[in-house]
Amino acid sequence: MKEKIMHGVFAIAALTSIFAVVLICVFLFASGVPAMQEVGFLKFLGGTSWKPTASNPQFGIFPMIIGSIYVTAGAIIVGVPFGVLTAVFMAFYCPKKLYRPLKSATELLAGIPSVVYGFFGLVVIVPMLREAFGREYGCKGQSILAASILLGLMILPTIIGVSESALRAVPQSYYEGATALGATHEEAIFRTVLPAAKSGVLAGVILGVGRAIGETMAVIMVAGNQPRVPESIFQGVRTLTGNIVMDMAYAEGLHREVLIATGVVLFVFILIINISFSVLKRRDPNAG
Repeated sequence: MKEKIMHGVFAIAALTSIFAVVLICVFLFASGVPAMQEVGFLKFLGGTSWKPTASNPQFGIFPMIIGSIYVTAGAIIVGVPFGVLTAVFMAFYCPKKLYRPLKSATELLAGIPSVVYGFFGLVVIVPMLREAFGREYGCKGQSILAASILLGLMILPTIIGVSESALRAVPQSYYEGATALGATHEEAIFRTVLPAAKSGVLAGVILGVGRAIGETMAVIMVAGNQPRVPESIFQGVRTLTGNIVMDMAYAEGLHREVLIATGVVLFVFILIINISFSVLKRRDPNAG
């Protein structure tokens, strides 16, 4: 009897999660798609002008799409190499005395609020970039580069934690077999163990990318929030999430519905990333 009751509880919990996702999808698409149709799909997705309060309002989100892609790509370039190499160090090189404080530090990074990261970027990263690139490139600090560096730091805990778990899950026989065939310690790790853990490492990267795309507060504080197509990484930019947050407080009517439609675009982006990860995982012979 107890097993049947608990089986029902678990089933209800699972169905509740599915229902929540379906409800969010229905709300987004029911409110966003009509707004896209009213504005025009091409004008909405490909328009380069965002003037919602003008007498002739324009709702083009192409600059925000490009900004989100640039910032996320920069975060990947900054965060993925450092995250994966840190995970390799913690799994195979880290001394036992150093492992516990290093593990605690990476876990602490995951618990820091995004607004604190934003203050750090505003006080440290932005002035540093302004001083380094201001004269030569006209960088005012708040830019794509600042947001990319900050997001790269923010996704480190996710990538490190998942990648380390994936590396430790690889059977010890993989490493022993590689060294028995004459491979050095580094060759056994980077040519045998790391490729075998590729599925888990990719999972960590995808989770990190998901956080980078969805991050709002920290990006608003350091990205510059300029709704334009940037010409260099030293210019300010506005992301999709930043656009929603900055306008939602006073938006009404079509303006509000267009912001919801922007959430639909963001939702589709994340869906594409998850599908891409599923495809890569299926092609990976070591995925399981």
